[in-house]
Amino acid sequence: MVEKFLSKTEFTSYEDFINNYSVNVPENFNFAFDVVDEYAKNDPEKKAIVWSNEFGEERTFTFADIKHYSNKTANYFKSLGIKKGDPVMLILKRRYEFWFCILALHRLGAVGIPATHLLTKKDIEYRNNAASIKMIVSTDDEEVMQHVDDAHADSPTLKTKVCLFGKREGWRTFHDEFESFSDVFERPTGSEDVTTKDTMLIYFTSGTTGMPKMVQHNFAYPLGHIITAKYWQNVEDNGLHFTFSDTGWAKAVWGKIYGQWICGSAVFVYDFNHRFEPTELMHMIEKYKITTFCAPPTIYRFFIKADLKSIDFSSLKYCVVAGEPLNPEVFKQFYDATGLRLMEGFGQTEMTVAIATLPWIKAKPGSMGRPVAGYDVELHDDEGNICEPGEEGQIVIRTDRKRPVGLFDGYYRDEELTHSVWHDDIYYTGDMAWQDEDGYFWFVGRADDVIKSSGYRIGPFEVESALLEHPAVLECAITAVPDEIRGQIVKATVVLTKGYTPSDELIKTLQEHVKNVTAPYKYPRVIEFVDELPKTISGKIRRVEIRDKDIN
Repeated sequence: MVEKFLSKTEFTSYEDFINNYSVNVPENFNFAFDVVDEYAKNDPEKKAIVWSNEFGEERTFTFADIKHYSNKTANYFKSLGIKKGDPVMLILKRRYEFWFCILALHRLGAVGIPATHLLTKKDIEYRNNAASIKMIVSTDDEEVMQHVDDAHADSPTLKTKVCLFGKREGWRTFHDEFESFSDVFERPTGSEDVTTKDTMLIYFTSGTTGMPKMVQHNFAYPLGHIITAKYWQNVEDNGLHFTFSDTGWAKAVWGKIYGQWICGSAVFVYDFNHRFEPTELMHMIEKYKITTFCAPPTIYRFFIKADLKSIDFSSLKYCVVAGEPLNPEVFKQFYDATGLRLMEGFGQTEMTVAIATLPWIKAKPGSMGRPVAGYDVELHDDEGNICEPGEEGQIVIRTDRKRPVGLFDGYYRDEELTHSVWHDDIYYTGDMAWQDEDGYFWFVGRADDVIKSSGYRIGPFEVESALLEHPAVLECAITAVPDEIRGQIVKATVVLTKGYTPSDELIKTLQEHVKNVTAPYKYPRVIEFVDELPKTISGKIRRVEIRDKDIN
C-alpha cells in the first residue's frame, strides 16, 4: 500500500532519505476509501486491529471487518443528520468502536474531534461551543455522560448524544441501532466529496499555559504519518504495532491508525480503566508478540523500575519514545535490560514527527535526532538569527521552501492566534533546543520554561535528567522562582520513589548529585517534595501551575 503514495520507499542513507523522499498526495484523498477499502478489496483478511481488554475479552478485526462496520456507522450517522463539515466529538477511550466512528466521519466528510474521558462539564461546554459540536459519541462511563448532560444546556449546537450500550434519557444507543444499517456506503461525489483542503480533524491541545487551542488538520494529514510509522516507528507489514495512548489524544492517530495501516501493520489496543500497571502492560507485549512499540518516557521510567528481565521481549524489533524528552538514564537502563535502543522523536499536535532518530543514524541518548524529510527545521535566537552549533534557540519550521504534508492548517476560528505563531512563512513551535556539530537536536524546554539566573540560561530538561538518575527520584519538575540577587533560581519539585522520605539531608544529597552530573550552577537551590506533580489531563507536567503557586 505504501508504494501507492511514495515514489521511493527504500533509502540507503539519511542523505538519500532527505533528498529523495516525496509523498504523492491525490487531490481528493480520503483515508477511509483510499486505504481501508483498498485493503478490504485486495487483501480482505489482512489484520487491522487486535483488541483486548482488562477482563480478558479479545477481538480481531480484518480490513474487511473494518469496512463493514464503518460503512454501517456512516449510514447510521447520516440518518442522525451528520453531513460533510459537521463537527462530531468522540469520547471513546480505547474502545474498538472508535475506529468504526472515525472512519465513518471520514466517509461522510465530517470533522472528527477525538477527546479524552477526563473532561469535566466546563471542558466539554468549552469545546462544544468553540467548535460548534453537533454530536457526541461516548463510552458508557457514567461520569462522562453526566458531564455531557450538564454541559448540554449551555451548548446550543449539540443536537445528538450517542452512547455505546447503555440506556439513558436523551441518549441514543449505538449498538442497538447501527447494526440495522446497510454495510454499503458509496463514496460521495460532487460537492459532498472531500478534497485534501477540507478539514478532517480538530484536536484541542493540552492547555499547559492557557485555554486549549483548536488544531485543524485536513484530509492529507494521514499521508504525513507515513514517515511517523515507516521510518521512525519502523512498523512492519503484517506486524503488530502498539502505541500507548487512548483515542482522546493526537498520539493515537500518530500510532493507532493512519501511518501504521498505510504501511501494512496491524495495531494493538489494550482497553483498561484501572490505574496503569507496568508489569501488566509488559505482559501484553509478551502475550501478543508486539513487534513495534511507542510510549512516552513516563512508561519506560515505570518499566525500568519493574522487573524487565522477567518478560520475554523477543518479539519486539523496535521501540520509540515521544511526548516528552527522554532522559539518558532511562535509555541506558532499558537498553541494558532488553538490548533495544529507544529511538526518540519530536513533534506536536500541530504536525507529524519532525525530528527523529531514524534508522540510518546512530542514536545519541537524550537527543531527539535529526530533521525528517519534508521538514525544513532551523533554530532561531530571540532576534530571528539562525543559531550556531551549541547555541540554544527556538525550533522553527520554514514553510517558504517546502511545506510538510501533515502540518496543520492553523488554529480553527482563530486567525490572530495562528498568525502569532506562523507568519512570514515560519512556524514557531515554542520549543527550545540546541544542535550539535553532527546535526542532532537536543531539547532544552518550552520557551516559557527556560530559566535565566545570574546571566545563565538554564533549560529545565537537563536538570530534570540529572535528578532522575538518582534512585530516590521518581518524577520531578524544574521551574524558576524569583530571587532578588540572581533574578531567578532553580527549583525542583520532586516525587520520591518508595522507600525514601523527605529530609534536609536528602535535599543536600540531591543538590550535590546534580552538581556532579551537570554544570554546578544549574543545581536546584530549592527542593520541594510532593506526593504528585500537577499535570494536564494528557499527563504532561503543568510547570506553569508550580510557577504561579510560587509567585502567589
